[in-house]
Amino acid sequence: MVEPEHGAAERGAALLGRYCDGDATAFHELYAWLAPRLLGYLTGLCSDSSAAEDLLQLTFLKLHRSRPAYTRGANPLPWLYTIARTVFLDELRRRQRSRVELATSEEQLPEVRAHLTGVPESTVQDDAAAAGRAVGALASLPASQREAIILTKLHGRSLVEAAAITGTTVGAVKLRIHRGYVTLRRMLGHDAEGETDGG
Repeated sequence: MVEPEHGAAERGAALLGRYCDGDATAFHELYAWLAPRLLGYLTGLCSDSSAAEDLLQLTFLKLHRSRPAYTRGANPLPWLYTIARTVFLDELRRRQRSRVELATSEEQLPEVRAHLTGVPESTVQDDAAAAGRAVGALASLPASQREAIILTKLHGRSLVEAAAITGTTVGAVKLRIHRGYVTLRRMLGHDAEGETDGG
């Protein structure tokens, strides 16, 4: 479940502000609150959960070093996602990979499929094979389209935030989401229609 945006922004700003002031307990609270979000995002960008955990640690190291750049009181989530994305891209360049595949844990499959097909999550809880096809379809999208969908639909980031995180415009993010959905509907349309008709 995605935390309400206003509450998440206030909580993040308060925790990060305390951390910037040298409050060590704030770091532990920040990590406990933020690590699952960023780990899910990083796992969505790379196919290796172990590598995603390493990237998460690098993200928090970079966060520690970047504290002076944080604008006090601002919603820190887009900034933190941008740090995570930069860490991922740096590692991607370092390894000279040409392609990134999506990896999603088995527990996430119904939620992912519900987001991609519009079929309520409750109706796909036991349909791991169909959910797997949805994840496979998402993985087959171009990286920019896949990332736009992951950020906005699976991680609840706004279009403005997604644009800031990816270093592009709101219009470009909308276009990537639209093109991604067109492809996903084409790939998953028959599957989703069959379930809707039968449900």
